[in-house]
Amino acid sequence: MAVSKVKNKTVFVCTECGSESAKWQGRCPDCGNWNTFVEESRIVGGSTSKSAHLSTGVSKTSSLRDVSADESLRYKTGMKELDRVLGGGIVPGAAMLVCGDPGIGKSTILLQMCRTVDPSLSILYISGEESMRQVKLRANRLGVEGGNILITASTDAEQIAETIREHKPDIVIVDSIQTLSLQGLSASSGSISQVRECTQMLMNTCKGLEIPLFIVGHVNKDGGIAGPKVLEHMVDTVLYFEGDRNLSYRILRSIKNRFGSTNEIGVFEMTENGLGEVENPSEMLLTGRPEGVSGTCITSLMEGTRPLLVEVQALAAKSSFGNPRRVSTGFDYNRTGLLLAVLEKRGGYFMGNLDVFINVAGGMRIDEPAADLAVCLAVVSNLMDRPIHSKLLALGEVGLAGEVRSCNQILQRIGEGYRLGFDTFILPKSNLKLIVPEQFPGAKFHGVSNITQAFQVIRQKEESSI
Repeated sequence: MAVSKVKNKTVFVCTECGSESAKWQGRCPDCGNWNTFVEESRIVGGSTSKSAHLSTGVSKTSSLRDVSADESLRYKTGMKELDRVLGGGIVPGAAMLVCGDPGIGKSTILLQMCRTVDPSLSILYISGEESMRQVKLRANRLGVEGGNILITASTDAEQIAETIREHKPDIVIVDSIQTLSLQGLSASSGSISQVRECTQMLMNTCKGLEIPLFIVGHVNKDGGIAGPKVLEHMVDTVLYFEGDRNLSYRILRSIKNRFGSTNEIGVFEMTENGLGEVENPSEMLLTGRPEGVSGTCITSLMEGTRPLLVEVQALAAKSSFGNPRRVSTGFDYNRTGLLLAVLEKRGGYFMGNLDVFINVAGGMRIDEPAADLAVCLAVVSNLMDRPIHSKLLALGEVGLAGEVRSCNQILQRIGEGYRLGFDTFILPKSNLKLIVPEQFPGAKFHGVSNITQAFQVIRQKEESSI
């Protein structure tokens, strides 16, 4: 005779990473955050019948050689920047998480995609935050006609899954996952258990029908995905919107992608009619650059296969306090301290009584060491009050011995600078052998082994221009 037992089980779950514990802890042992454990109640059912342990059959198997993996099956979104970040388009059956700060443009880009995607594709848009009338008003502003779009304002995950099975759309958009809930769970909407279980149910439904699923997720005050960090491990692709809401430019970055590169970015501009694609980000980032002013230097970054030219600004001023300030925006703070120490020890520039401020213009963030030389040149330029030639581009990693080390993909970086009119390049001496001067007529290349040689090139360029 089968005996069924149902009981409540209390667990404590970290709101940052989803780690579970049998008792409350002040600090999460996995992610290290404090006061993030919350109590959750779960219903656990058991059965002693022998039938509960019987197998339900053998799962279907197939030879890997016979499995189809045709890249042409991707759906094009009609937005080149979005396709670039996704790895070439939307993969059927993929689950994609779109996250970012409130008001950054998550809902806008997905609703705009409904306009640019192939009109023969049917789309199911699930709005948990706005009414259907509100979505319609936003669609009118973006120019979305919506003849191929089905919309529902339901927040019941089971009801939504049944709607997907009935209509079998080509694309499903959920805005947002924090508003959905399962009636079988006692936790409130937006909690870790609700978000995790709702996502799992929708993913199972869509993957079984080969339907791509877009999920909008909010972020918390620390910039992490609210409610569960575990969502990043569940979905196939994580897209993150970066940028200041007070500025018009937005950067869409892929921090996880099972079907493409995680180094690609898409650049958009927020306008009255929605998000517009920026096809030439380098020119956009250099717009409004001051000329004839000390403390600025141009360098080139690689975002996947795309080179970007960015402006590094530096300001060195006499400190009014005992401990000089070191402020860095868009550049690693610890790296700033390292480079200033190298300038003082290897270059002979005393920084002990100076406040030093580093800024990367345009809201960009530099994560690679190829911009070290540009930072050093910008600091010395402002310290000596000598402007750097406006058509000069600097590349190279700076080591603790003051040496300038090589950087990768040098031809792509230089090619982007040459296309935008730069004619003087300071680069590591080891990279100089890769350059074919005939390919860049009129350009001058200066290979340097250390920062002292780089400073000499700047002085020679200044003297020749006088």
